[in-house]
Amino acid sequence: MALQPLADFPAEALRRLRFVLADIDDTVTEDGRLPAASLEAMERLSAAGLHVIPVTGRPAGWCDHIARMWPVDAVVGENGAFYFAYDPAQRRMHQGFAKSAEARKTDRERLDGLRESILAAVPGSGVASDQDYRIADLAIDFCEDVAPLSDDAVARIVTLFKEAGATAKVSSIHVNGWFGDYDKLSMTRRCLKERFSLDMDQAKAEIVFAGDSPNDQPMFAYFENAVGVANVRDFDLAAPPNWITRQRSAAGFQELADAILEAL
Repeated sequence: MALQPLADFPAEALRRLRFVLADIDDTVTEDGRLPAASLEAMERLSAAGLHVIPVTGRPAGWCDHIARMWPVDAVVGENGAFYFAYDPAQRRMHQGFAKSAEARKTDRERLDGLRESILAAVPGSGVASDQDYRIADLAIDFCEDVAPLSDDAVARIVTLFKEAGATAKVSSIHVNGWFGDYDKLSMTRRCLKERFSLDMDQAKAEIVFAGDSPNDQPMFAYFENAVGVANVRDFDLAAPPNWITRQRSAAGFQELADAILEAL
């Protein structure tokens, strides 16, 4: 990957930023934990007037908590199945979904059947521990709470999803599968339009996205200001980010936040 070091990111471009979008797992977290320094980085960005929006594959139950409790303005979850944005003044959770409740119920029935066939076909795989909190997808664990599977096993999971007509995306810990053509980028576009009255195509220079894995590729491909934390090098991506941090995971996100704030 021809990645440019974050240190070379022009200061004038950093000063134009208004929105900081970031994946969660292995981007703002490290070894499955959320460091206080990552939360502090989000708080400092918010205090400086930037909008912070996690864009994650994590489930609806977690995203409700994140939208309410983290220093963020919204969250896009389950790889684009929805966005949540909590208004503390109104005590109201604003929501947008890619599919109707009826369609999600039908999808769930199909995914429940696929769940058993994948587990049977790929020894060592498991259902993600956060599956009970999901509303739109099926997450198959290949290294979070199970012994790490081989690349061939992960590819087999992806193939089984696709053979069933589902979309499949690989994160740093799960293969997520769902029925529908939405992704992180499409729901981010909707979230920015509905909650911030922002035309994403016209405002690309005001947005930075940080991520680390294959399911971030729609975002990497779209945003010129796409930044990979250093562990993005662990994957051979067809659509890599333009920039890369020196440090991995949470430390890389904190490096990005520092660069933005120092440029203001």
